[in-house]
Amino acid sequence: MKEIEINKEPVELYKILKFESIVSSGGEAKAVIDDGQVLVNGEVETRKRKKIVAGDIIEFMNEKFKIVLNKDMQV
Repeated sequence: MKEIEINKEPVELYKILKFESIVSSGGEAKAVIDDGQVLVNGEVETRKRKKIVAGDIIEFMNEKFKIVLNKDMQV
């Protein structure tokens, strides 16, 4: 499982997919979420702006990503 560090929480789901290059664009991120291809904590998530916090697990294309808060970079 890969870890994704965030500097503040919460972060919207589509932004994580976009900024971590899991998908190529924000539009693609919104499309795959709309299509039910993304799971958050084991459940299909269709809300593009779902608030993601440290400890959440995002699944997409048979890959899992754990969200961790970078305490050194908190704003």
